[in-house]
Order: sequence, then C-alpha cells, then structure tokens
Amino acid sequence: MRKFKTNYKNRMKQMFFAMLAVLFIAACSSPENQQSSSSGSAALPSHGQSGVQDDVSNPNIVQTAVASPDHSTLVAAVQAAGLVDALSNAGPFTVFAPTNAAFDLLPAGTVDNLLKPENKADLSNILEYHTYVGKLPENFLRNGEVFEQVNAQKITITRDEDKIIVNGDAVILATINTANGIIHVIDKVLLPPGK
Repeated sequence: MRKFKTNYKNRMKQMFFAMLAVLFIAACSSPENQQSSSSGSAALPSHGQSGVQDDVSNPNIVQTAVASPDHSTLVAAVQAAGLVDALSNAGPFTVFAPTNAAFDLLPAGTVDNLLKPENKADLSNILEYHTYVGKLPENFLRNGEVFEQVNAQKITITRDEDKIIVNGDAVILATINTANGIIHVIDKVLLPPGK
C-alpha cells in the first residue's frame, strides 16, 4: 500500500509539471502574443530582396560585391541605378564586374557624371550590359561565343591561351561563384556599342 501511495504521488507530480509545461506553451503561443510580435515586425520598414537577412547561406552577387574592397565603385553604381534588389533576386545571373581600377581608366569625371540622378538611364544601360541572365561558368566562355546581355546588346568572348577576354579588351581576372550566380571580375568597363 505504501508503494502504491509513493507511485501515486510521483505520478501526480509528473502530471502537475506536464500541465504547467502545457500552460506555459499555450501562453507563449496565445493570439495576443502572436499579434504583438507580428505587429512589431510590421512596424519595421519593408525592404526588397536586398533587405532579407540571411547569415547562413552563401552570399549573393550584391553581398559579394559589397564585401569586396575592389568593387566599391561598382556597388555605388548599382545602388545609384536602383539595381540592388534585381541583382539580389534568385537569378541566376552572370555579372562581369569591373574593379575600381577599371573604372579609374575611364575619362576623368565619367563615373561622377553617370552617378547623377539625371543619368540613371545611361548608368542602368551600362550596368545591364555587364549582366547576363543565366550562369556562364568559365567553360561556357569559348572562343567566338556571343552572349546577349540584359540590355539586349551582345558581348563577344575571345580566348587567348589561358586568358578569357570580353569584347577584345576586358580580361577576366577571377571568377567567383555566389548564391545567385557568377561574378567574373574584369579589368575594364564594358561600354555598350554607341557609348
């Protein structure tokens, strides 16, 4: 009989703690708590794809460029053209990314002029000429290949031994795989025909 009472007391304690746990879980997931947390997040400013916080996945094209000290001019241009969200989307994209030194080769004042709001259309056209919709790994870049870029104009690839050259002038210095495509780092800015 004594053993029965001890078992009974132990079971009652277990049931009591189980009920407390259920009540605690129910209180945490009550509609009032859910409303306050969802209304709290609704108060935050909304962002496009570029505003998504993700510290687990591989960085996308924009995040990779932002992290590169050699691409601050390109990042400023992408921001001025309003293309950050577009290049943060799933893609895939291939971006031929000129370095800061490549932008420095342009005539003096060119970059500053392009970054002005009134020249946004020209800047977008130039940046779209650096972007291909789809993945173009190095082995796809064969001698004589022609690719239509986002702005509907074409680039031509040449191979000279171990060099890959875009439009007969811009050499690919490095290739970086990202979460939403590929970046080919180039040493010259690609100017669309007629620019």
